[in-house]
Amino acid sequence: MTRNPPRTRGPSNLLAGLLWTSPWWLGFLLFLAIPMGWSLYISLCDYSLLQPPVFIGGANYQRLASDPVFHQVVRNTLVYSLLSVPLSTIVAVALALLLNQSVRGQAFFRACVFLPTIVPLTAAAVVWMWMLNPQAGIFNQPWHWAGLSPPNWFNSAGSAMAALVIISVWFVGSPTVIFLAGLQEIPEELYEAAMLDGAGPPRRFWHVTLPALSPVVLFNLIIAILTAWQIFALPYILWRGQPGPDGGAYFYTMYLFDNAFRFLKMGYASAMAWIQLLIILLMTALIFLASRRLVHYRGA
Repeated sequence: MTRNPPRTRGPSNLLAGLLWTSPWWLGFLLFLAIPMGWSLYISLCDYSLLQPPVFIGGANYQRLASDPVFHQVVRNTLVYSLLSVPLSTIVAVALALLLNQSVRGQAFFRACVFLPTIVPLTAAAVVWMWMLNPQAGIFNQPWHWAGLSPPNWFNSAGSAMAALVIISVWFVGSPTVIFLAGLQEIPEELYEAAMLDGAGPPRRFWHVTLPALSPVVLFNLIIAILTAWQIFALPYILWRGQPGPDGGAYFYTMYLFDNAFRFLKMGYASAMAWIQLLIILLMTALIFLASRRLVHYRGA
């Protein structure tokens, strides 16, 4: 019995492969590679959207180094991320631990925690403007009861940052759900073994729950950093597109947007976008570097 000779891979097979994968590589080219290449090019140009780009080399990046507003928005965004990311992560883990308990109305409580995530951001901003109102806001009632003047949340730089951090904690529904899924994947045998060794709840959390949950913490930390460094809509709505008190509510993406579409400095804005990408990549790389010792994978 003779065997059929093996088929050779010719141009027809290559064409068929390209056709089958065309949705991916066409999407990659049209929506990622080409826009990023164009953005990198115009970051080296003086481009006002109304005139053809004029190549100026690294002048935009040199201007960023001496731009005081750029320094301020970097500082504001860094402070916001350093405050909101750890606090939101801690709150999300605590809520996930509570929601993982078998209690009556468990589904209702889970829905309540996730509900703010699906509320339109504009509506949420309006609600928080009312809640933080110095005269009638329910958030300021404890100060009134104590006979003290409540913080003027929207008219001082420190209070504005604190207000945004508080609001960011309100949107922890998504990471809470992810942490909850991670908690349910932890084998019960680990807790039983810890209890047999005499470990109480704090030790079980520290030696069983947290190590087993560390890959989920890593994932949520990276997502939280990406979100924090791209904060835009909430302060833009709360302060109506203005920098806020003493520029305390002016963030990186807001300044990037203003340069691109208000001042028509698209080349300068593109340079800011690439610096922002490098900052996020650097912070993500540092987290991955730290995760080598802090993150524990099952079976590793």
